[in-house]
Amino acid sequence: MSVAELSREAGKIDIFDLSAPHAAWKALREEAPVYHDPASGYWVVTAYDDIKAVFDDYQTFSAEIAQEPTKPLCDEAKRIIAKGGFTSGLSARMPPDHTRIRKVAQTAFGPRRFKSIEPKIEAIIDRTLNEAAELGQFDFFRQVAYPVPALVLFTMMGIPDEDVPKVKDWAVSRALVTWGDLSDEEQVVHAQGMVDYWAYCRALVDARRENPGDDFPSDLLKAQAEGADITDEEIAGLMYSTLFAGHETTTTLMSNAVITLMHNRDAWDAIREDPSLIPAATEEILRYSPSIVCWRRLAKADTQIGGVDVPAGAKILMAMGSGNRDESVFPGGEEFDIHRANARNHLTFGYGIHFCIGFQLAKMEFGIMLRELTKRFPNMTLTDGQNIDYLKNISFRVPLKVEVDLGLGG
Repeated sequence: MSVAELSREAGKIDIFDLSAPHAAWKALREEAPVYHDPASGYWVVTAYDDIKAVFDDYQTFSAEIAQEPTKPLCDEAKRIIAKGGFTSGLSARMPPDHTRIRKVAQTAFGPRRFKSIEPKIEAIIDRTLNEAAELGQFDFFRQVAYPVPALVLFTMMGIPDEDVPKVKDWAVSRALVTWGDLSDEEQVVHAQGMVDYWAYCRALVDARRENPGDDFPSDLLKAQAEGADITDEEIAGLMYSTLFAGHETTTTLMSNAVITLMHNRDAWDAIREDPSLIPAATEEILRYSPSIVCWRRLAKADTQIGGVDVPAGAKILMAMGSGNRDESVFPGGEEFDIHRANARNHLTFGYGIHFCIGFQLAKMEFGIMLRELTKRFPNMTLTDGQNIDYLKNISFRVPLKVEVDLGLGG
């Protein structure tokens, strides 16, 4: 189907509908890789090289709208959020603040911290899969993918297990207000969730100042006390962003991986027979079925993307999920292949100065999960007859339910 046909048919190009976007993205890549979407006003960029160039030129293409609500907020939602007094994390900041804060954050969010938490990740996954095995059939998204990344990250952040459900709920509010398409009434409910989320992060920083622990905020406060240039508000902003990005994305990655591998049994069986394939399979899953498929930038001057004139003030939507399948970079890009030589060149973690700070943790956690799933449940399948629905938003391809049968018999 051509771009013109897509445009004429209502609903065929809907940047908030991520249930099955790949055909539309492919048409755009082939005919209009820099496409002005009249419905949303965004300039949708779908080709790999163009997306990479936008990420790389952070001076022309500002990250300042990365966390901006996609839909204008009603007055009451604005009032609630303004009263909450947010400080942004890294993804919406620009140099020099971005450079300064990221440098401090990396001291507390590096290989040493990840390695120290690996035994805890193993234990969390072991416990969760043991519980799942007792059920036999269940919603993988809710039973496994939902709690595990939260428990892992919240352990790292020093958050007690009993707080996991409410922080997960607040994270959903944050996602919907920022990237969703809410009614005014829904905005008010979820704006309050965002404010509660921020207050929790701010209180956690205060608590760790009084009682330091072996965790991320304590590390940052220790660095601050030793002279690092970071404020309490900025530490809370990092907590606010990381608590969301570090578990919601991994929840979605695990769920999307199960869907993909259940439809590609040869790959599932190959990983089960040879776990050394897991690192390569992880990169291919990140390329083929990532959590974050689109991200935003603001053009600060009249410019060009891929030879197309783009005006100052234009809102750019980079479709990394499309770039990850660009045939000019990934031959046979619409096909899933765990032996793909260049899968690790995907754009799922971004590119340039805003490259995901937690990419090592995500890969390690996902790798352990994939190893244990294939080893324990070799006969796992998707439950017959289900239609998988996806969260309606602009950036995160989130399946709402993934029913599986572990194939344990008896």
